[in-house]
Amino acid sequence: MKLERPLVVFDLETTGTWIEKDKVVDIAMQRFEVDGTEQSFYRRVNPGIPIPLRVQEIIGITNEDVQGSPRFNEVAHAIVEFIGDADLGGFNVERFDIPLLQRELTAVGVSLDMSNRKIYDAQTVYHLNQKRDLTSAYQFYCKKELVDAHSAVADVTATCEVIKAQVDAYSETDPPAITELEKFKYVPTGDFYDADRKFRWWNGKLYMMFGKYAKQYSLQELVDKDAGYLAWILRADFSAQIKELIEQALRGEFPDPPTA
Repeated sequence: MKLERPLVVFDLETTGTWIEKDKVVDIAMQRFEVDGTEQSFYRRVNPGIPIPLRVQEIIGITNEDVQGSPRFNEVAHAIVEFIGDADLGGFNVERFDIPLLQRELTAVGVSLDMSNRKIYDAQTVYHLNQKRDLTSAYQFYCKKELVDAHSAVADVTATCEVIKAQVDAYSETDPPAITELEKFKYVPTGDFYDADRKFRWWNGKLYMMFGKYAKQYSLQELVDKDAGYLAWILRADFSAQIKELIEQALRGEFPDPPTA
């Protein structure tokens, strides 16, 4: 791999996927120099907040695992020093790892200048070059060409065949059962409370994702800070689910966070 500038490929493991709130738990970096030499960097970090059980299961790191690890402010300077003047690479770094890392650095008074760096995001390259539609799924699972794609009848027929092929490929039961596909269900690490994504769970509390208090205060805090704003929501054009949530909050009643 010929380089014109040093390149640091990195990955973060975090307490969740909320860029504005979640914390770094693990950071690994590999630095490639123009002359072909390489350096590695790895730190485990105590995020200072509980790692949700769901996230522990995904990343394989428990709250006990980070107890003796340094806090982010203790490793921030070392991270920036290792990156130096290098370009950055990774998988989904443009949308997640880089903005979360920058937010964590800024919070502890450390800056990472991005103005002259190039970003090489393997996910972006992959998504732009590999089709991820029904036609490609039909070819991959069924070894067939999809004729009349985007015709409702052709699409639903092909989808049925794809699902059957997936059951055959991934089921561990005899006979193969469609319920086996449930293990592939996407499980978000930062759940939204409602279908309209107006409130989101973080660290066991609900945060408003809209308006002047977006991402700033928990619902419990807003009851004390500005109950009048919450009362306005009851008069405005919001879903019945949201209005019920606000009515209960104003009575001092709050829903329990998801546990699984």
